[in-house]
Amino acid sequence: MKRFAGATLAFSASLATAVYAQTVPPYAPITIPLSIDQVPGKPVWYSTGNPGVPGRDNEGNTSNAGFLVASDGVVVFDTLGTPSLGWALLQQVRNVTDKKIRYVIASHYHADHIYGLQVFRDHTDAVIVAQERAGEYKDNEETADEKASQRLDQRRGALYPWVDRYTRVVPPDITFRDRMTITLGDRRLTLLYAGPAHSSSDLMMLVEPDGVLFAGDIVQNSRIPHMNSDDVSTTHWLAALGEVEKLDPKFIIPGHGRASTEAKTGDRLHARLYSVSAQRHGEGGAGLDRFRRSL
Repeated sequence: MKRFAGATLAFSASLATAVYAQTVPPYAPITIPLSIDQVPGKPVWYSTGNPGVPGRDNEGNTSNAGFLVASDGVVVFDTLGTPSLGWALLQQVRNVTDKKIRYVIASHYHADHIYGLQVFRDHTDAVIVAQERAGEYKDNEETADEKASQRLDQRRGALYPWVDRYTRVVPPDITFRDRMTITLGDRRLTLLYAGPAHSSSDLMMLVEPDGVLFAGDIVQNSRIPHMNSDDVSTTHWLAALGEVEKLDPKFIIPGHGRASTEAKTGDRLHARLYSVSAQRHGEGGAGLDRFRRSL
């Protein structure tokens, strides 16, 4: 009888430990809740980051991410700037659906969008997809954009404990060059290479038939975009913004800032980029005036 009681007690303790492990996040908890919004009438949800530089005041939540729930599973677009935020995003997916997460799409390899990837690598069977130049983002190799290991060290200081010594850069499972189509039940996803623009590996994802565009950092609202990099190409960036208008999406989820129902939501960014491009090509104010008159 005592042996049975002891076994029962041990089982109860093991069960309690298992339940505790499932409810307590395996990453440093965030104190600012991650909120999500649904695209009206569509099976698409997204989070909107805070403006500013990643730091303790915003706990690294400065970029946008989102997910689509199709009939055959879930696709996540970007995973935010810390594993803690990536875990919060995963919990938001699970609050909406228990369907399998099939794919995670990385809009580009910059720290504020990819540190949450390890959550989906470690806790789901999702396939991580990126544009092929994402492979240039290495822990120990310097790229024209940023040195990955150096950026990770910086964030371990600026965003501790949400980024710590266990945080790592997770590479994609599959890559594509110019265009990739994923059919997932009743939804078709078109991945479009839009770089090099903001980075070497920029991509956008169009969700059809919903007309929802995840634009990545090609579109940034209420934010001055980072342009101090050899990888920034204003010419390609302007072309990508032109592609956004041609696609004429019904709803745009940018890489930073508020979502929009207007394809011309990038006009201010467009003008700013044209200004820089015009100066680089010697057109100066006259070129910018011509562009403004065309809007």
